[in-house]
Amino acid sequence: MSPPLLKLGAVLSTMAMISNWMSQTLPSLVGLNTTRLSTANTLTQISPKEGWQVYSSAQDPDGRCICTVVAPEQNLCSRDAKSRQLRQLLEKVQNMSQSIEVLNLRTQRDFQYVLKMETQMKGLKAKFRQIEDDRKTLMTKHFQELKEKMDELLPLIPVLEQYKTDAKLITQFKEEIRNLSAVLTGIQEEIGVYDYEELYQRVLGLETRLRDCMKKLTCGKLMKITGPITIKTSGSRFGAWMTDPAASEKNNRVWYMDNYYKNNVVREYKSIADFVSGAQSRTYNLPFKWAGTNHVVYNGSLYFNKYQSNIIIKYNFDSGRVLAQRSLEYAGFHNVYPYTWGGFSDIDLMADEIGLWAVYATNQNAGNIVISQLNQDTLEVTKSWDTGYPKRSAGESFMICGTLYVTNSHLTGAKVYYSYSTKTSTYEYTDIPFHNQYFHISMLDYNSRDRALYAWNNGHQVLFNVTLFHIIKTDDEA
Repeated sequence: MSPPLLKLGAVLSTMAMISNWMSQTLPSLVGLNTTRLSTANTLTQISPKEGWQVYSSAQDPDGRCICTVVAPEQNLCSRDAKSRQLRQLLEKVQNMSQSIEVLNLRTQRDFQYVLKMETQMKGLKAKFRQIEDDRKTLMTKHFQELKEKMDELLPLIPVLEQYKTDAKLITQFKEEIRNLSAVLTGIQEEIGVYDYEELYQRVLGLETRLRDCMKKLTCGKLMKITGPITIKTSGSRFGAWMTDPAASEKNNRVWYMDNYYKNNVVREYKSIADFVSGAQSRTYNLPFKWAGTNHVVYNGSLYFNKYQSNIIIKYNFDSGRVLAQRSLEYAGFHNVYPYTWGGFSDIDLMADEIGLWAVYATNQNAGNIVISQLNQDTLEVTKSWDTGYPKRSAGESFMICGTLYVTNSHLTGAKVYYSYSTKTSTYEYTDIPFHNQYFHISMLDYNSRDRALYAWNNGHQVLFNVTLFHIIKTDDEA
């Protein structure tokens, strides 16, 4: 039985007990304990002159206690003991009547609560019945979702298998580091126990091996793009910002080039922090205006496309001079073969772990993308690859380890859709999404030192993190 029903039963039981008490106690209190009462709703055989007339108690249809008492004639002495007892009894009866009324109100309230609970239980019962009816449908839907997730994870199996082999080498490094840490801790406790020179050579040897391992990890295949991280909001909708991937670790200069034409001013900042705060360190006035936003700083020099031409300019920041310039043969320019957003983005200059590259399109290749590796000193084309991807259908592109990655749009929903490996001269269609937070990308370049993508996203300078799949080669495989 539910708590409300138990409460209602307790109240009714209490009322019955009170009724029974009153029927048995009233006569005794007024000195009528020697009289015999007849059945319910009949008078006791007592003269009005002798004392009280008392009806036995009963219950009305609503469950309330009813008790009738007839007072004696007024000629009885009102000051005797029985009169005082009757007055006390009357007060008790009034108090009991009030208590019974309170119990009645509580009973009505609990009854309403029971009705409400009954409605809720019926609703729950209906919901459970609906759930039972839909159980098979829900299980089928959940099973399909799990199957789709498993299908997404299947391509990772060969990746994980490869990492099993790579993890062994990493584990060896970790073990050696732990051993050296234990040795160093012992030295702190007791100087002179170990040969310091021998220990120092072991540390140098481990450092060399770790650096060799990192060199083997330099190149990899793009697996994922995360972010972006917004560094700053400045400039127009279109522009470029970059750091030098070939610079030393202490050199963190940032270069800023606003807009995609009619400009020749390059702003320099000593660090990312200065760039964010606006603490400009130097300004360069280039001898030519640039076209597009696809410039690159590499090994201390700026490489850009001269406005209204297919000429590439190499400008050195330290000397403030043009060191080289060369026409990129057959390359379209001035919005003949731009990216999807236009902006004179016909020629895209970029750098990766291998060197300097130019990405463009020609009539000879039917407007499809051409990849050319450039000599960083003379700007001569050392080798070219013709792809089958239309330049005008590309949102942006960037090079990682000799592989060109092409996005399918510069707008929301863009993803890396196509890649071409210059190492194997093969292509594949990919599906690597990334978050175009500010809806319009006009510059996207990979920085091999930072392992990040620099982007100009609708007047916001942002960074994307990249995840590369590395295959560690042993010395025997090198």
